[in-house]
Amino acid sequence: MSKELYFFVAAVVMALVSYIPRALPVTLFSKPIKSRFIRSFLYYVPYAVLGSLTFPGIFYSTGSLGASLFGTAAALILAYFERSLVLVAAVAVAVAFAVGFVL
Repeated sequence: MSKELYFFVAAVVMALVSYIPRALPVTLFSKPIKSRFIRSFLYYVPYAVLGSLTFPGIFYSTGSLGASLFGTAAALILAYFERSLVLVAAVAVAVAFAVGFVL
């Protein structure tokens, strides 16, 4: 198999794999979903996926586990008190930078 054909087949397979999960709900669920459990499950899936993809990167982004932990703690505390997303992100970065500078 030539290199060009391999890349074409790989691109087509990746396109299908990413398109099928988006097209299936539209084709399978033509009526509104009435089950509270399924609606609740589908509502929280994007947040769970985003969190599972983002959270590990938080601890490896600074190169110092201590700085990452302090930044994460600052973000969690501010998020608990319902501060704005921009403020939470800015303070978390500032705390991680300051702790990383000290360590």
